[in-house]
Parts: sequence; structure tokens; C-alpha cells
Amino acid sequence: MNMTTALKAKEIKRGWHFVDLSGRTLGRVSTEIALYLMGKNKATFSPAVDDGDFVVAINAKNIVVTGKKLADKKYQRHSGFPGGFREETLGALMIRDPRKVIERSVKGMLPKNKLQDVRLARLKVFKDERHPYAAQLGLLKKETK
Repeated sequence: MNMTTALKAKEIKRGWHFVDLSGRTLGRVSTEIALYLMGKNKATFSPAVDDGDFVVAINAKNIVVTGKKLADKKYQRHSGFPGGFREETLGALMIRDPRKVIERSVKGMLPKNKLQDVRLARLKVFKDERHPYAAQLGLLKKETK
């Protein structure tokens, strides 16, 4: 008889994925990143087990959106104090901090449960090509003496 085994915390092996955002559409690349963070690309996927990988996304300032979203899409927040309502367009947020656009888009595509913040912590977004994760991605060449 074949038995299905559940993945245990000790057996989780986290990989690293490198995503270049230059010229890519915001929504399409966000779904790809969300799949890596959840671990849906693995054969061991289970919705209740956090089996996802780390994702390093570079060139966030070069992301593309379609239509008139730069002017029409608005991000809203409230401080909780009277008069604390703030509204910002996608274009203004891209100028101020393009990393937040990617993070908010990916957060919206993750399941709304206790694992959401844990998964988002494995997402590393950078404005340009410089990042400190070259060793994890195998991009550094080992120097020999």
C-alpha cells in the first residue's frame, strides 16, 4: 500500500530564486514570486506547511504596469488619528520607494493566514542590481590562492 507522508519541519529544504524585474509586468511577476514563497512549485507542497523558498528580486524601479495605473491606482492608509488618512498614486509610490509596490502586490497574492508574514519575510526586493545575496545565488566565483 502506498502511503502519503507529511513533510516535517526538519525536512524542509529552502532554495533561492533570483527574479529580474526589468521590463516585466507587475501582476505577472508578483504571481510568480508568490508561488515561490508558498512552495507551490515543489512536489512536497501542502497548504498548512510553510515549504516556500527565498526570493531575491532586483531592478524594482524598472517594473512595468499596463494602462493608466500609474495615475489611477491609489494606495490608501490611515494612522488611526483624526486627519490621518493618506492616499498615494502608484506613480508617486514608484518614485518614493519602488520596493513597496512589489511587496504590496505580492502580499495581496498570498493567502491571508498566519503564514503570510513569515512568507513575506523571505522576499528580498532591491531597487537596482546591487544586493548582498550573490553567494546564496551562486553568482560569486570562489577565489583560489
